[in-house]
Amino acid sequence: MTTQLSSNETHLDASLTLRPATLADLNAVAQLWYSVAEMEGDVSFVMTAEEMANIWQADGFSVECDVFVVETKDGRIVGSEELYNEAGHYKFKADGCVHYEFRGLGIGSALLEKAEERALAEMKFSEPDVRVSIQSFFNNKDETGHDLLKTKNYFPIRYYWRMEARLQEAPATVTFPDGIEIRPFIKDEHAVAVWQADNEVFRDHWGSHESTYEDWSHQKFGNPNFDPTLWMIAWDGNEIAGFSQNRYRMGKGWVGTIGVRRAWRKKGLGLALLSHSFGEFYKRGMNTIGLGVDASNPTGATRLYQRAGMVAASEFAAYEKELRAGSMESNDSS
Repeated sequence: MTTQLSSNETHLDASLTLRPATLADLNAVAQLWYSVAEMEGDVSFVMTAEEMANIWQADGFSVECDVFVVETKDGRIVGSEELYNEAGHYKFKADGCVHYEFRGLGIGSALLEKAEERALAEMKFSEPDVRVSIQSFFNNKDETGHDLLKTKNYFPIRYYWRMEARLQEAPATVTFPDGIEIRPFIKDEHAVAVWQADNEVFRDHWGSHESTYEDWSHQKFGNPNFDPTLWMIAWDGNEIAGFSQNRYRMGKGWVGTIGVRRAWRKKGLGLALLSHSFGEFYKRGMNTIGLGVDASNPTGATRLYQRAGMVAASEFAAYEKELRAGSMESNDSS
């Protein structure tokens, strides 16, 4: 097995300092991300400071080890990078950005290399024969980001869309398949069943891995935008058939996670859940609804969303770099 490293030596401008982040940097980092995304024309996926705090304080995530920032001599943060252990110390995700006024100074390269160093240290805890990779996502409008990844031996492997619907009138009343009903989501009673259904639904999706209940619940219920009244859970008797886990974000209605379990697919349930979600947002005065989707989704989700009147508003590319060759699968389902 081989470990792939960056071959280009990075020279960070002498006026800048790269250091580990602390919790005190959170608001500045969140503002940096928003400013960069706003410049690129799409802030839909940017985390608010409250959402970022939920991630930074999750079990297994260390701000001092997993987040790096670059600052000017007067203490202004102009670049940041976060590394996430997505699964079993063999699948990592690096998220980084550089303020547009400070590009060309080596910031992006220096941050990405720090993230790779962290991933190489963490992969020692992975299974010995499993393939180890690191992924990074960029808005397709960010040509500088794409160029950086290519020079660091990353390759585009997948594309994602942010899709959007703008409702001009109330959606038609939804008819669910026979035997299916929507019931109010009661966290203490239904959370475990929804988590299990969520894991099952996304087994078919590229790059997915099963989450523990602890990680899943922290991500869902720790999100400051969590609203149980916006979770649409479709039941067939005592079994969950599908769900649409909705919330508000960035001034839009947001379909965070929508899915139908295998036994209930191809019956119109997905479209019914989406239309029902649209109707609930519309009743609450929200006319713009968005979601993110794998452009090559194997279950036909993009066609479903287009049937519901959604269009692709922006596109993002997923890049990957192999850090160690090995088998494609791991026995670790964390």
